[in-house]
Amino acid sequence: MGYDAAYWRDGSDAALMRHARAEGRLILTRDHQLAGRRGVWAMLVAAETLDDQIEEVRAKLWGAPQPFSRCSECNGQLVDLSHADAQDLVPSYVWQTQSTFQRCPDCGRVYWKGTHWPALQARLR
Repeated sequence: MGYDAAYWRDGSDAALMRHARAEGRLILTRDHQLAGRRGVWAMLVAAETLDDQIEEVRAKLWGAPQPFSRCSECNGQLVDLSHADAQDLVPSYVWQTQSTFQRCPDCGRVYWKGTHWPALQARLR
């Protein structure tokens, strides 16, 4: 959705809270105890399905989302990549059928509006 986000995979709640405070991050969680702890900036996500969670978070967060502006792998801010520069980085069929590309400067992943694009846009709507 374009928000600067980090996914916490490992570690204790205390470590997560320290990390979030150090980076000035809001914690989105379904854990009632974590969301209610003192000294943490957290939002409890009550919805159970992914679509309902997306709707709930979008309604509560500030600022308009900027979908497809961040790398889904590492969260880097995507930058435009010229058609010519994309040639050796994507399959030849993709290069021949697509005109716009973006690349993550952090991990190098390349993005384009493939066949999944309409479904992703519909889900975010």
